[in-house]
Amino acid sequence: MFYLDAAATAPLRPEARHAMLAVLERGPGNASSVHTPGKTAKATLMHARQQVAQAFGARAAEVVFTAGGTEANNLALKGIATATPRGKHIVTTAIEHSSIRKSCEFLARVGGFEITEIGVDSMGRVDQAAAIAAIRPDTTLVSIGLANGEIGTVQSIDRIAQAARAVGAVMHTDAVQAAACLPVSFAADQWPGSAVDAMSVASHKFGGPQGAGALMIRSGIAFEPLLHGGGQESGHRAGTENLAAIAGFGAAVAAVMPTAGTRAQAMMAQRDEFVQRITQAIPGAKLTGHPTERTPHHASFVIEGFSGESMLVDLDVAGIAASSGSACSAGKKEPSGILLAMGYDPDVAVTALRFTFPDPLDDDAFEQLVKTTLRVLGQHAATAR
Repeated sequence: MFYLDAAATAPLRPEARHAMLAVLERGPGNASSVHTPGKTAKATLMHARQQVAQAFGARAAEVVFTAGGTEANNLALKGIATATPRGKHIVTTAIEHSSIRKSCEFLARVGGFEITEIGVDSMGRVDQAAAIAAIRPDTTLVSIGLANGEIGTVQSIDRIAQAARAVGAVMHTDAVQAAACLPVSFAADQWPGSAVDAMSVASHKFGGPQGAGALMIRSGIAFEPLLHGGGQESGHRAGTENLAAIAGFGAAVAAVMPTAGTRAQAMMAQRDEFVQRITQAIPGAKLTGHPTERTPHHASFVIEGFSGESMLVDLDVAGIAASSGSACSAGKKEPSGILLAMGYDPDVAVTALRFTFPDPLDDDAFEQLVKTTLRVLGQHAATAR
């Protein structure tokens, strides 16, 4: 089986599995307890926090562990917005993850916030001029994803961040997709840390376990917790920490991030060849997103006249696990809202396919993958004619 759905979740890395098993086999221990098992658990938690902080160039005190990227995004938007009395205006984009969009809808409905949603061009790039123009003195928060998981496009956010900081607004980025395959840093003198005040990441995109993530947020930025109770995570996130998942998270990022640049180059070369061969061989196949300003492991297409869901089933039968850009809502297939925002017709948007590589393949495996993909898609092309 070729697993090409890393943007949904990456395979668990051996370093993460080893760290998790060490916690699970050690026996009970709550990091908030003062006895010896509790102290051991606390040491594990501190070690994982340091691993995450070091991997992203953050300070340990800036790392708040969460249950994943969705919670980290919710904590960023709801926590920062409700703790900042200076205004009730948020700037975001039309192609954000649902955890950002739904949080904005919640803040508008319950908190009376005004949400300005910035559009994108046909390649999924945010209209920077429109975003800068939308920022105003009462803007509390600007949230723009660093890379889009559906189309792969990586955003340039530096100028937008400068405009946000000029009025005292907080700049947040959802880096869940970008951080998994690019050398992303929260350090103030690195990319994109130089532009952002808060950044969300998720363990399972790196080859860590599902159920862990983090919000990195600069010291001094006020934010309210989503969960109230104990004083875990320095009072920012109540509840006993998921120690095994957090240990796996720390081990995964420690293993992946030092070689992120090298892996990115290798995956980019294979991605470009994959895209070229698909688009040349399959009539109507078009790359979605920006051709070069995209995450290195990401190849996404629309193929007019095809059925995205049917192609996925046939690819799966052939031994390729990919995904679709379309979503199912209440049992009815709906076109991708992101592709619609980019100007695609609904009939085209439902034909989307996404292939995301967890790691580079060896030459023989890559050739087999391409030939199998072309065979399956070629069969659909013959049927479509």
